[in-house]
Amino acid sequence: MKIQDSIFIAVLAILLLLRKPKWFAVAGVASLIVSIPLFTVWIFFTAQRLIWYAAAFFFLSLLFSLRRPGKVQ
Repeated sequence: MKIQDSIFIAVLAILLLLRKPKWFAVAGVASLIVSIPLFTVWIFFTAQRLIWYAAAFFFLSLLFSLRRPGKVQ
């Protein structure tokens, strides 16, 4: 397990405790922003992982938003 996997699991655990869809979306956008410089310096493995993490964060944001319609915080 690499360092980015450990960080992802820790952030995911914290966000699952909070259960706020907005924070999942913010984490997804942050993952995308962090991956951009990694792509420019040709660190594709880590950048690709960050893109997958962003997709997971967006998916969980969508799931929590659908669970509580009208209560996006």
